[in-house]
Amino acid sequence: MAEILDILLSASFWAAVIRIASPLIFATMGELICERAGVLNLGIEGIMVAGAFAGWMAVYSGLGLWTGVAVAMGAGMLFGLLHGTLTVPFGLSQHVVGLGITLLATAVAYFAYRLALPRVTTPPRIEAFQPLPVPYLSDLPIVGPALFTQTPLTYLAFALVGVVSLVLYRTPLGLAVRAAGENPAAVESQGLSVTAIRMGAVMVGSGLMAVGGAFLTMSAFNSFFFEMVNGRGWICIALVVFGAWMPGKALLGAVLFGIFDAFQIRLQQTALGADIPYQVFLMLPFLLSILALVVMSRRAAVPAALMTPYSKGER
Repeated sequence: MAEILDILLSASFWAAVIRIASPLIFATMGELICERAGVLNLGIEGIMVAGAFAGWMAVYSGLGLWTGVAVAMGAGMLFGLLHGTLTVPFGLSQHVVGLGITLLATAVAYFAYRLALPRVTTPPRIEAFQPLPVPYLSDLPIVGPALFTQTPLTYLAFALVGVVSLVLYRTPLGLAVRAAGENPAAVESQGLSVTAIRMGAVMVGSGLMAVGGAFLTMSAFNSFFFEMVNGRGWICIALVVFGAWMPGKALLGAVLFGIFDAFQIRLQQTALGADIPYQVFLMLPFLLSILALVVMSRRAAVPAALMTPYSKGER
């Protein structure tokens, strides 16, 4: 019990929680925007892989870090354009298209890696984003190192939650996006294009997913390697449901998963870790996330038109 308490009270633990949650926040906000507009984007896992590779490769080729972030977002938006084109105007199955995008984006990233670096056995390293302490606040005990000694992308991830909330609930654009996912006929009756709104939401959301992937190669690590996304995209889909399609609650879910994941890593290093197979610890954050999802999703209000194709003139 003393070891567990030491873990929970250490600044390094909470700093790790924030780092683990940061890429999930980007991707979860992206998925939330898509679903709020009525489109389930199951391409998130592959788009995160593509973003991780595109951002890393851009920086490795000599571009700046922020340019790499922009390249990653652009790559994600291209896959979002493909996803949106197939599911919105053509009305194809969002499940099938999303899984196809995941397979395509992952395969393209891996193929491009092998094509660009055919003889490399160890992934090359780049100069990643470095922690940027906030003056005075970073000196606070526990809270300072955890919240205010992070990389710029982490600060951007948390700021993004506020921006998404503001846009969705305080602007006409956000109202149109939410209406497209609830009652697309009402959107059309106001002279707005449901197709344009949904396409835009999918492209922007996919771009944010790709930035979540780029966080892994440009902030958490400093290289690209296969399987680095490791199911984070699927977790983000669950986090949207956990958060009841609300940015603030989805942020809470991302941080909660970060707590579970950081805790299991440190738990393996205790005396308890010597007696229990490490696979149990790896499973722990996903198991706890499923339990939390079951509890929270019982009261969640799904957007009424989610996964429902819409053609102009329908009532």
